[in-house]
Amino acid sequence: MAIAKNTICVWYDKEAEEAARFYAETFPDSAVTGVHHAPTDYPSGKKGDVLTVEFTVAGIPCLGLNGGPAFKHNQAFSFQIATDDQEETDRYWNAIVDNGGTANVCGWCQDKWGISWQITPRVLTEAMFAGGDEARRAFEAMMKMGKIDVAAIEAARRG
Repeated sequence: MAIAKNTICVWYDKEAEEAARFYAETFPDSAVTGVHHAPTDYPSGKKGDVLTVEFTVAGIPCLGLNGGPAFKHNQAFSFQIATDDQEETDRYWNAIVDNGGTANVCGWCQDKWGISWQITPRVLTEAMFAGGDEARRAFEAMMKMGKIDVAAIEAARRG
């Protein structure tokens, strides 16, 4: 069994397996690769409860830890998913928001477990990398959006 040198550990109350399975169904190159049960009782669970879940999200190795209610998520940590077009942007955004999540601004949303996601069309990132007036126009357009509107970003890039 190969263990990744670096893994993102995401804290959940008790829903790591449910969240990991949702991510695996939603994003390409994602999977649940292991479910591990507690060998004994622990502060927020009992022997046999799911303790950790190994999974990948868009190729990134993660470990879901069912650590209990001690810590809550915030936007200081987020997954950023690059999308190629409006259809892909809509698909991921809607999957998260329509599954008990919350819409936010500037391409951000939060899943029902409290994890933040940035659903970011590549056209927006490319505009930011271009700099100058193109970046400014795209940025100003983005600041008025919840889910990113690809056509509006493309129009802003053109001026």
